[in-house]
Amino acid sequence: MPKTHLKYVCQSCGYESPRWLGKCPNCEEWNTFVEEIFKTSRGIKSSKKEKFDVIPLSGVKTAEEPRIITTMNEFNRVLGGGIVHGSVTLIGGDPGIGKSTLMLQIADSIGDKIILYVTGEESLQQLKLRSERLKVQSADSIFPMAETDLEKVVNVVAHQKPDVLIVDSIQTMYRSELESSPGSVGQVRECTAMLQRMAKGSNIPIFLIGHVTKEGIIAGPKVIEHMVDTVLQFEGERHHAYRILRCIKNRFGSTNEIGIFEMHDTGLCEVKNPSEVFLSERIFGASGSTVVASIEGTRPLLIEVQALVSPTNYGMPQRNTTGIDYRRLGLLLAVLEKRVGVQLSNHDVFVNIAGGLRTDEPAVDLGIAASIVSSLRDIPVDSKTIAVGEVGLGGEIRTVSQPERRIQEADKLGFNKIIIPKNNMKNFYKNSNLEIIGVETINDALEKLL
Repeated sequence: MPKTHLKYVCQSCGYESPRWLGKCPNCEEWNTFVEEIFKTSRGIKSSKKEKFDVIPLSGVKTAEEPRIITTMNEFNRVLGGGIVHGSVTLIGGDPGIGKSTLMLQIADSIGDKIILYVTGEESLQQLKLRSERLKVQSADSIFPMAETDLEKVVNVVAHQKPDVLIVDSIQTMYRSELESSPGSVGQVRECTAMLQRMAKGSNIPIFLIGHVTKEGIIAGPKVIEHMVDTVLQFEGERHHAYRILRCIKNRFGSTNEIGIFEMHDTGLCEVKNPSEVFLSERIFGASGSTVVASIEGTRPLLIEVQALVSPTNYGMPQRNTTGIDYRRLGLLLAVLEKRVGVQLSNHDVFVNIAGGLRTDEPAVDLGIAASIVSSLRDIPVDSKTIAVGEVGLGGEIRTVSQPERRIQEADKLGFNKIIIPKNNMKNFYKNSNLEIIGVETINDALEKLL
């Protein structure tokens, strides 16, 4: 019979040791040893050689199984059309952002399926109180289990045979074979591997809730993100009502999709028209505000980019961003000073994406630059105009993807004019009433906008 042992492996170089070491003697890195489980087999080894028949890829037979569709369309969109049988999904987010609330609502929205909800952080009474606050309708099909021993969870799954398993959270689970405490690197990795094997073997979809570190990444080894099929990030400011479910990894769909929710006292509600919501509190005629058209997955979004430029009272001017990359702001400020002649070295610059949204699409560059110049000169951008374009280091406006979808979204919300890169005008089929203006450089764009 195979015998189980423990060993400690350096995560930097792979050096193995029978006990934990603070410093690796091979690569001299500190605190890189993680315990792992391995089995040694005793007895006479079989001399029979197994034969494997390898077939070409064209001969592999596939059977497309229907996905589990929930009543939350935003969640289905992020997963690529619904929950895939046998998949493992990891959901991460800041504390208090609403991960447990989201999963309990997902369990309620699945319908007549049997849901096993394993909670390692709350009691059954606390889970019941939350379900009453969220007005859960499918309480008869949700079976809660307050347990942290993964072996007991596996036994219950084998006996109960649920349709969906939810683990809240993976950092609270532990395997008795490991000596380390729950939440350690070895425990998180081994528990994830065990759940991943169970999902593939029993064809049960599993959802894992994961804690995040202060840097905003999912706590634990990075390898668990490679082990699971889908990684979702639940984002949003605690003081904002809107929450964004962003797909980081998805083996069964696009990785650019986002789902937008609004937090209420009774839980999360889907946002049907996010563009209209993000622009609802916009002040018309105010300087430093520009509307841009962004593409998040298959969805076009109209968002407001705000900028505030004021003379600095310090020796070093401040550069603060909310919702965009800080380094991207520095690049745009350098282009404005070099190509446009705007002096910003003695001004503080603050840039914000209204509504708590975060975007990293380069197509919002032109809107950011227009908002900065508008605030500096105190000249408002036309409230019925949208700016789209990536700003290059030479001051050129580079092409963007899917211009037709951006124009259709702008036309639907009643805008009159849109500024796009001139190269996007080629092979372009105009099917809207908007005035479409193509620009080549940032100077041309600013002349049209201000």
